[in-house]
Amino acid sequence: MSLVVDRLRQERLLMGYTALMSACLLIAWFLWMVDERLVRDVNVWAKPMKFMASTAFLSLTTALFLSLLPERARRRRALQVMVGVLVVTSAFEVGYITLQGALGNGSHYNVTNPLLALMFGLMAIAAVALTATQGYLAWIVMKHGLTFGGKVFTQSVVAGLGLTFVLATVSGFMLGGLQPPAGQGLPLVGWHLTGGDVRPAHFLGVHANQFIPLAGLILVTLQKKTISQSAALGMLYVGVIAYVLIWVWLSLLGLNAGQ
Repeated sequence: MSLVVDRLRQERLLMGYTALMSACLLIAWFLWMVDERLVRDVNVWAKPMKFMASTAFLSLTTALFLSLLPERARRRRALQVMVGVLVVTSAFEVGYITLQGALGNGSHYNVTNPLLALMFGLMAIAAVALTATQGYLAWIVMKHGLTFGGKVFTQSVVAGLGLTFVLATVSGFMLGGLQPPAGQGLPLVGWHLTGGDVRPAHFLGVHANQFIPLAGLILVTLQKKTISQSAALGMLYVGVIAYVLIWVWLSLLGLNAGQ
């Protein structure tokens, strides 16, 4: 554990960026409490808060997986470029969404003039580049392995990162062509599970790099106590398939009701 902490300290950009997004989230939360303005019946600071939280988790998760790579792999110049892409693209998205929220405007689907339409398109490009960083990291982990958790955890990280790249990208394009219903929806997240809302599927895609490795970590713990490695791997594969099937179901629910 001390080795992981020491290595996390070396990921200064990502850890600093995580702290920055966390601080911004606290500020946005305060503004959410005092600012009563709404966009499509939702507080103007709700979307910035969600993106800040998601970005903070993404940055921290990426830093953690980088810290678990063998030393020879961590020195790759391409990984530094990947980190730069993650920071630049996510900061652009959070910055634009926050600016539009502060102005009392929507960010997504706001194409009322050529400039806003251009910004909406740039956000889509940035989102693809952002998820691509997770796909590249999946390839690095698959090639070099991790210094923690053995085969089960390594494969869970590869699966989670790979699914984030694929599922988040696909659901992102679906979401880009289908505006969710207006209104509050579920508490905190704002989703509408009655249909016409692809955001639940997109959430699963974006956070597969956290949920799947978390399941892998649980299986590693069980493997040390009660089950074999082959059983743990089998359970992992079943879990990944179930995860994808739930994503498909939520995607179809959103798309079908939106037609």
